[in-house]
Amino acid sequence: MERDARLLVDLLRDRNPVVRELGQHYLVDTSVLNAAIELAGDISEQHILEIGCGPGSLTHHLLRAGARVSAIEIDEGSLEHMQRHFEEEIESEQLTLFLGDALTVEWPRDIDAIVANIPYQISSPLLERMQREVRTIPAVLLVQDEFADRMAMAIGPLDRGPLGLSLWLDYDIEMGRGVPPSCFSPQPRVTSRLIRLEPIDRLAAMDSGIDRRMFRQITSQCFSDRRRKLRNLLKRAPRRLSRIPGWHRERWKGAIDSLLNHPLMEERPDMLEPEDWLDLCTQISSFEA
Repeated sequence: MERDARLLVDLLRDRNPVVRELGQHYLVDTSVLNAAIELAGDISEQHILEIGCGPGSLTHHLLRAGARVSAIEIDEGSLEHMQRHFEEEIESEQLTLFLGDALTVEWPRDIDAIVANIPYQISSPLLERMQREVRTIPAVLLVQDEFADRMAMAIGPLDRGPLGLSLWLDYDIEMGRGVPPSCFSPQPRVTSRLIRLEPIDRLAAMDSGIDRRMFRQITSQCFSDRRRKLRNLLKRAPRRLSRIPGWHRERWKGAIDSLLNHPLMEERPDMLEPEDWLDLCTQISSFEA
């Protein structure tokens, strides 16, 4: 029996009811699956990590492109379905399945890229884990359209925030095609988008030695109130400042006092470009008490 996306989804749904709490919306549109493979580039003989394989519609396309796939799935019913319908690939070790939560289970150490239709509710923590552990490899993800805009800071000031700024440190982000609800079964209530994350180390490129945690703490604190100026937002030290070696409230106060005449301190958070944030955080980090 020849596999295709619709058939794989139907076979799974015939045996297993959808668990909406797990964000189970399965791709059935072959053109979207082909677009995901095209966005990933040449993955022949590469080791690909897929998160949330579900019925295996994306898995099938990854295998057909010549990739070796490690797929993590939290739902036992979906994993049993994969074992039934991908027996040959599992036997040849082209496909390896893992049962577990992608946020906590150990990932293979030799992956070349991540390609996944991820459950929307784990988008933020999954990106955080990617940045901690595998930020030097590319990824192609299918995410909620509005979330993609914030990842890429695509619309300008309105989309600038801690998420996009954090990702900017490690990736160039390419927006792929939009994906309407009709491409899924069951249909979600929102439009989705393919997005590619291409690794780039901006801290190294700009010769900045700041601690990534400092950058994230500063941007998160400032975007907690977009209407206020930075001079007011930065008066209070970040709550987790002491987790950064060498930093305490007294040093923070001295650093901010030394920058009170800096022109950026008169701006609101969403008016700063990413390079401005890096410059500001570098100056704060370089202050010695």
